[in-house]
Amino acid sequence: MEAESEPYVRLATLRTLHRVVADLNAARSLAGTLQAVVEGAVHGLGFDAAAVSLVRPDGDLVVAAVWEYEVRDFGGPSVLLGQVGGRASWDRLLAASDHWGTLRFLPHDRGWAVGPDIPRWTGDGALPVYANDWHPEDGLLAPMYSAGGDLLGVLSVDRPRSGKRPGAWTREALEMFSLQASIAIGNARLRAEMQRALARMEKDQQALRASEESFRQAFEYAPSGMAITELHGPARGQLTRVNDALCRLLGRSRSSLRQQSFLDLVHPDDQALLERTSAESGRAELRLARRDGSYQWVCLRNSIVADAAEGPSFLLTHVEDIEDRKRHELQLAHRASHDALTGLPNGAELRARLARRLCSVPQGPGGAAAHGAVGATPCALETAASGHSAAAFAGPHGQRGGATVPAPVGPAQADYGADLLEPLGALVHGYAERPGADPVCRDGFDAPPPDHVHAVVPGDPDSTPEPWHGPRTGAPTQQKQKGLAVLFCDLDGFKSVNDRFGHNAGDAVLVEVARRLQGVVRDGDTVARLGGDEFVVLADAIGSEEAADLAVRLRNAVMPPMRIAGRVMRVGVSLGIGWAGCGMSIEEVLHAADKRMYDEKRARGGAMRGARGERSHRRAV
Repeated sequence: MEAESEPYVRLATLRTLHRVVADLNAARSLAGTLQAVVEGAVHGLGFDAAAVSLVRPDGDLVVAAVWEYEVRDFGGPSVLLGQVGGRASWDRLLAASDHWGTLRFLPHDRGWAVGPDIPRWTGDGALPVYANDWHPEDGLLAPMYSAGGDLLGVLSVDRPRSGKRPGAWTREALEMFSLQASIAIGNARLRAEMQRALARMEKDQQALRASEESFRQAFEYAPSGMAITELHGPARGQLTRVNDALCRLLGRSRSSLRQQSFLDLVHPDDQALLERTSAESGRAELRLARRDGSYQWVCLRNSIVADAAEGPSFLLTHVEDIEDRKRHELQLAHRASHDALTGLPNGAELRARLARRLCSVPQGPGGAAAHGAVGATPCALETAASGHSAAAFAGPHGQRGGATVPAPVGPAQADYGADLLEPLGALVHGYAERPGADPVCRDGFDAPPPDHVHAVVPGDPDSTPEPWHGPRTGAPTQQKQKGLAVLFCDLDGFKSVNDRFGHNAGDAVLVEVARRLQGVVRDGDTVARLGGDEFVVLADAIGSEEAADLAVRLRNAVMPPMRIAGRVMRVGVSLGIGWAGCGMSIEEVLHAADKRMYDEKRARGGAMRGARGERSHRRAV
């Protein structure tokens, strides 16, 4: 190597350098690249020992590859391999060395710069005779940097085979080699990071596939209905995926459900509830259409499945069948509001229906003035129990007397449940008690709804039923009056039936009377049983003459004999017609009708002597 002036030596060195650089680039791993670096420095540049100290993530340098002829001869690993030197010690060592271009030469007389934690070879060997002889404790270092200027590591070489300090040609060759080594190490590190990233990605993909499979199985084989809904794009709101349980629940195929949305399936009265339901953790109890045209009560629970980068992806909806629970709730509500014997609305339900029909604004003389007076506070009667759905108790239109179990309608019915069993005793004098308010006081109630029609007593020329439109002034329009009639019915001769034939026969008579009364009234009228042998009929939008005609029809329906258990039985009926008007309490309405019924009974003579006392004893209003 010292015959550097000879061209053929230099050419041979270049060839060797080219070969070792090719070996660097051929390495497939970081460990192979580091080993190629130390072997290239030994075989291609004429040194007997070489080591690469690689920068760790914490900044310290660890000896990652070593080549020593003496060690290789004995077949054992170098003691230097794996030793760690602190970054501060390495920086101090490089700063104390002489600059040979990009190389750093540390002569033996500056050994004080070598920190105790810097790995180094032992200083064995012959001492120098001439000035340019290699001393055993000399050190030649080639720092290797990345393209960004960060230190990747340090290539250390020792024991040049010529025994001399490297000349200019060897230094330049070492500089070139260290530059190629830094590029090869940087590429190897990048490949290693890519391989680790690919390994992590493959692991994540495997976990994702496992998670997707778990989700698929949980979705497909869930015992309750599951659906996935699009949140964005032209298919927003459309069901894109459904499971078998939902198909069975609604009696529909997958293909038909995937062409629809929940808004297409929901009951018309529940659409507003569905639209108000929050997508995130939203919950609603509503009805969905089945294929046969019927409706199924379900509980929808929504949750958004979101991507960390792209945000919400789709909506996952859990559809639970609650038909049995709803049916049970309706049965409980029906029992709470209907007579167990006849199936008619009971006294509490009668009061609730009156409360929904009336408001506290009196009509008639002085009523209109009070209505429009400055500072007046109109109020509306609320339902029998605060928070209860009106439709849960009101008989549907088209059902005579409301004796059948009412089907709840409208979004307000989606969330009712056990609260239907709360007592209906909140009505005091016909008004729903509000928390913190005097139950007898009529102030503090909300104004009547815009479509409220005031109930007036027929025959009052100063009162005209019309929708509520807020405070008004001026004289009402004269027109023929129709009002809310309350027909109080008390059976005549019922006590003798009980005494002669027993209570079972008496119950059968009550059931038959209830059936006959329901057959006479109009659609939308209410037939209620107060208790014992007392019934009340509510007939809205009816005039005085029509109410009198209805009373005749009711009496004629009850009077014909009835055959029960092989016996012919007969009862009569006494009726009193009262009128319910806004501004009246429910007790006032019922008392007025009851008084007129009693007056009629008393006027008819001794057939019902003492009936008033008996009635007060057995009444269970």
